[in-house]
Amino acid sequence: MAEIAEGPRRQRLRRLRWRRRGAWLWPAFAVATVVEAGLLHWLPVAGEGSGFVAALLLAGCLNVVAVALLGRLGGFVLRRRRRDLPTIVAEDYAGLTALGVVAVSFLVAGLVHRPELQASQHAFAEQSAAVRLWVDANGDAFARAHVDRADSVVVDVDLYRTCVPRPDPRSWQCLIVDTSHRPPRITPDRSWESNASQDPRGVFR
Repeated sequence: MAEIAEGPRRQRLRRLRWRRRGAWLWPAFAVATVVEAGLLHWLPVAGEGSGFVAALLLAGCLNVVAVALLGRLGGFVLRRRRRDLPTIVAEDYAGLTALGVVAVSFLVAGLVHRPELQASQHAFAEQSAAVRLWVDANGDAFARAHVDRADSVVVDVDLYRTCVPRPDPRSWQCLIVDTSHRPPRITPDRSWESNASQDPRGVFR
């Protein structure tokens, strides 16, 4: 009778052991989502990057998709090779792998995009410095005093439109800056309208 009683007990202990081994998915999901949000924020995969909250939402959504699709499919494949694994444990293992794949993908994409991002940041810094020099040489006292409030938009590759405030808030001193030249070439824009009024997509400050 003792041996018969030991059988169910061993099975329960075995199931508990499997559950503990497969219980890392959701804690790992939370950690991976925060880490990936940091990667997207500080090492963007495209453009200039995004805010941390937006990156957190994107990482969370992609991780949910990865766990739901790749985790279930991977668990099915894993169970065909290891019949001893309970379904929930196999899916947890596969889900952990899917989270790792998403994280590595973000890291690789961010590293690939980094040279382009650095070149863009360098070009923006060059045009900002060139505008300051132009304002110091050609601007009036008001422009020189308010050059820190200048804003820029990207018009095309290596081409910026940077506007400096004038006493009339409806009128701006705008410059077309071509960073393909060394030093950047500056041409005054005939339009006095601000970037905000011409480009509804936003202003890069």
